[in-house]
Amino acid sequence: MIPDDTSARPRVPTAMPTSSQGSPNPLAQAWDDRIARLLDLLPKRVGDSIAWLRAPSRRWVRIPAALLLILGGFLAILPIFGLWMLPLGLALLSEDLPGMKPALERSARWLAAKWARVVAWWRGRR
Repeated sequence: MIPDDTSARPRVPTAMPTSSQGSPNPLAQAWDDRIARLLDLLPKRVGDSIAWLRAPSRRWVRIPAALLLILGGFLAILPIFGLWMLPLGLALLSEDLPGMKPALERSARWLAAKWARVVAWWRGRR
């Protein structure tokens, strides 16, 4: 079911990431678009909380939260903590360090391609 325009979350205004030559970086924009699509898949309350956190004025909350998530990702051997925290922390931190967005988008594309190969292999086994 496709949500109508009234239920869609407002897009968080972000500065257009630019390359060293001053032109818009398509990988950084693709990362922002990927995050926006993923936010639409989340339950409304969770997605709204993350959208609130991504707002430019929430930098004072976002950076410490990102650093704590990254630290928690390294404590994956303990209960509750896990590797899921590391990419989430990096994604939050990329809002304030735009140079990370192209690298995260390339990583997401690589993971998606690997996942598609695993799924295709698994379906071929049946």
